[in-house]
Amino acid sequence: MTVRHRIVTISLAVAALFVIAGCSGTPLSTREKGTLGGAGIGAAILGMRPVLEMQFGDFISCAFDQIVNTAATLRYRHGGMASCPLVLRAPSGAGVHGALFHSQNPEAWFTRVPGLKVVAPATPADAKGLLKSAIRDNNPVIVLEGEMLYNLKGEVPEGEHIVPIGRADVKREGTDVTLICHSKTVSVALKAADQLAEQKVSAEVVDLRSLRPIDETAILTSVAKTNRAVVVEDGWPHAGIGAQVVDIIQRDAFDHLDAPVQRVTQADVPMPYNKHLERAAKASPEKVAAAARRVLYLE
Repeated sequence: MTVRHRIVTISLAVAALFVIAGCSGTPLSTREKGTLGGAGIGAAILGMRPVLEMQFGDFISCAFDQIVNTAATLRYRHGGMASCPLVLRAPSGAGVHGALFHSQNPEAWFTRVPGLKVVAPATPADAKGLLKSAIRDNNPVIVLEGEMLYNLKGEVPEGEHIVPIGRADVKREGTDVTLICHSKTVSVALKAADQLAEQKVSAEVVDLRSLRPIDETAILTSVAKTNRAVVVEDGWPHAGIGAQVVDIIQRDAFDHLDAPVQRVTQADVPMPYNKHLERAAKASPEKVAAAARRVLYLE
């Protein structure tokens, strides 16, 4: 089964399980995605905990007004007397040759908005734990799911498994350099750490998991230990998640740094359709390992 088929069938499987509880389909038209956002907000205000799904993260832009101007501000506008417990799931990023309209990563569009929470799991266990936390949260939460992660297999705890929103996770311990990443770039960073280990470099991999709120303590603790950092992300470089992470490091861990922080991002271009150009535009283990060697002054 292709990744794109999995994106569709995941929601179909959920609908089959919970159709009695109120699952419903909506038109594929991107214009209807704005209507979907409004309907979800209305349901949340009336006491439900709706979980909306955008077939591709690119389509979320059609619901931007509803998410940013209505859902995010609802609690503030009503002086804390109303809430909007809304979850919006969206596949994001490149990897399935979706070109310009099926490859965008919208994370940075929303992480700057007060009132929204944004999470981006990298493993099956974190996907379960963060989604459960998102559904139970009384604020609107955007759950971004890397498209290439739908094929990923891993252990998932049975029963009650909650991953708190706002808490990062150290996926690999290290002492020489910190690789800060999230979502699809976690596997990229882990592969880069394997490459660096062959050169006797010990890399620590920190998975942010939550993008807003962000776990500043985890970032600063790791950088204080390794004294060097590389930030890896799936989005564009300008005003991206990595820029916020670098700001945190230079503000509160500057004295710990032995080298300038490096960033590895998607190329600053619309995502190409051609698979070779797409691969060249994305972050890769080789690019991350090279950035780590630069902060270690090994090249």
